[in-house]
Amino acid sequence: MSASRVLVAEDDRVARDLLCEILRGEGYEVEAVDDGAGAIERAQAGEGRYDLVVSDVRMERSGGFDVLEAFTTKAPGTPVILITAFGDVSGAMEAIQRGAYDYVSKPFNIEELRLTVGRALERRRLVAEQKAAPSEGKPALQDIVGKSPVMLEVYKLVARVAGSTATVLVEGESGTGKELVARAIHTHSPRVAAPFLPVNCTALTESLLESELFGHARGAFTGAIATKRGLFEAASGGTLFLDEIGDMGPKMQAQLLRTLQDGEVRPVGGSESIRVDVRLVCATNKNLEEEVKSGRFREDLYYRINVVTVHLPPLRERRDDIPSLVAHFLNKLARRERRETAGLSPEALKLLSAYDWPGNVRELENAIERAVAVAKGVILPSDLPPEVSGRVAPSAGSGGGPAPDDGIIADRPTLGELERRYIQLVLGESGGNKKKAAEKLGIDRRTLYRALERSGDDEDAAADDDEDR
Repeated sequence: MSASRVLVAEDDRVARDLLCEILRGEGYEVEAVDDGAGAIERAQAGEGRYDLVVSDVRMERSGGFDVLEAFTTKAPGTPVILITAFGDVSGAMEAIQRGAYDYVSKPFNIEELRLTVGRALERRRLVAEQKAAPSEGKPALQDIVGKSPVMLEVYKLVARVAGSTATVLVEGESGTGKELVARAIHTHSPRVAAPFLPVNCTALTESLLESELFGHARGAFTGAIATKRGLFEAASGGTLFLDEIGDMGPKMQAQLLRTLQDGEVRPVGGSESIRVDVRLVCATNKNLEEEVKSGRFREDLYYRINVVTVHLPPLRERRDDIPSLVAHFLNKLARRERRETAGLSPEALKLLSAYDWPGNVRELENAIERAVAVAKGVILPSDLPPEVSGRVAPSAGSGGGPAPDDGIIADRPTLGELERRYIQLVLGESGGNKKKAAEKLGIDRRTLYRALERSGDDEDAAADDDEDR
């Protein structure tokens, strides 16, 4: 079998030579051009000349998207990998939606590049069908911000699954932006003109949730003075988002499974079923595999909703995105308040980047809103919440200002020790009630127990859990 032929388009000589060296080292036959125009000329030869194209996005004479368009038009079976130093949400979405096989950010990881190229070539060998024609670009995901590798993978997965009807399960801790991902899937799908309806499974009792999802007939129960359409029926043709599905009770789990199997709903107290056409996106902050093992969640329903899984990492695992998120929230607040965007001191940004954010992106947004409200033009460390800045909030009536060298950070502890002390402080303020403490911290009790276990402060956790209930 002859070696795979790869075309490299890169106007930076050092980067071009490095790419050629890496690819030739893998045994590929490599041809290189120093701009997009040269690659576009080679696309005119049509199918069969190249097995893969690797192109930089930003070049002086025609960019990577021009190269991508040329190959998807003239040689649609040739996969194109785009490389750029300007990785962002809109770039990732546009690249995938316009037909790119993958999207890699500079500085690229050599092993990752090798694997991506290998997968692209393997796919070309195994898949004979042509790639879909490039679709028109849709608006960027305005509220999902981040350039970290893990978030770029999220964007690419969203772009790939949006056009299908597959059920999607979005996993992640509270505050990571699961509903934003669900809305992005809907926005970039053929169902965008139809409704997107969210429902929080935790906020409603099982009987209310049943009526909310499936509707009810007049007289079905006390207070049912009129027939009501359920959300499944109201969302027909669109997307229904079930948030915190892990908290759904056993009866509702059985009814949801039946609906997914039959494509029909029967209103509470009704005698006839109603056909519905709904794309279902679910979200949970629980480990559903563990819930299945413990018998709290149906295994058959789990496999029904877990066709495609999107995992959202906690903010502490993508700290590089914090500056971008902060800038996004500052601009968002400026638009909402119709005022100039607040400045941010380097010291404040350093503290924001160092904090663990147990409440994730939601907690960061709240912290920025609080800081903007109290700051005088430029946000200083003293404008940040005490838990972020490391200050101890002054007690009522003390009349004292912030004392950065007092309290839980007086001896400059490690971040792990600081977390332990702060949790103990909040527990003390909550009278030892872990449920209340978890709510104050913006996390669920399971996360709180894990933090206590890490610090060795988890004695009698089970007993306290029963007490909290």
